[in-house]
Amino acid sequence: MANKSGLGRGLASLISTSSTEEEVVQGPVDEIAIDLIEPNAKQPRSDFDEEKLEELTASIINYGLLQPIVVRPLGGKYQIIAGERRWRACLKANLDKIPVRILTKNDQESVEIALVENLQRDDLNPIEAAYGYRSLLVTYDMTQADVAKRLGKSRVSITNTLRLLDLPQEIQEMVFKGLLTAGAARAILGVKDAEGQMKLAQKAADENLSVREIETIARLYTGGALPKSARPVSPKSYRNVARRLRRLLDASVSVRRTRNKNKIEIEFMDEEDLMRIFNIMASK
Repeated sequence: MANKSGLGRGLASLISTSSTEEEVVQGPVDEIAIDLIEPNAKQPRSDFDEEKLEELTASIINYGLLQPIVVRPLGGKYQIIAGERRWRACLKANLDKIPVRILTKNDQESVEIALVENLQRDDLNPIEAAYGYRSLLVTYDMTQADVAKRLGKSRVSITNTLRLLDLPQEIQEMVFKGLLTAGAARAILGVKDAEGQMKLAQKAADENLSVREIETIARLYTGGALPKSARPVSPKSYRNVARRLRRLLDASVSVRRTRNKNKIEIEFMDEEDLMRIFNIMASK
């Protein structure tokens, strides 16, 4: 299966040279008491789907935890580096001990590994990823190029994700909840004032606008008011042709101009109606 996240390297390759891939993937598995394990407050992922968590819990009850979590020693206990969702499911399953792989990693390495683990699974919400990237930039004084290199992603991808944090908090929450895609949210950045961004975000969510439609509205946005339509106004001749085609075909027809091309759209009810329209057009 193709790697949708664009990560060019595996989890092990992001760990510092003091640990090899063999140590991470094939290293020894220990079993420790679950009450000695604590989550990492800097874990980039904060949203855990409850239904999926229940499904994982049921699987663990039936078959046990098949994939150990990764932890590091910290303050007499162990802090999770990767696998918090599995740990939460083990708690729900009332396990006393769970299998772990113990690594000695510093704070920065732990955040990197947690980011990669979630990104490789396509589980990390774009907003969570953005905050994770910013944590690496601010806390560890890394550049965007550094983050891109460490995570095996393009610098453009890092930059585009970080741009989401320029949006008002309310719009970030819409992306987090899945009401807006990351692409839609970035298109909203075409509107410069926060009030206009909020109006466009709500319109985009309510009307399920495409990214292209949002971009068009953002360009047309003036004076704090949204235009009624995302589409440019078609010439009068287009409307005349559409009206004549509707009469000829006895069907709903639209002739409109888009950004790069012009379109004729004809609606039909079913296969029989389609053949009726085809026969009319073929006979002319």
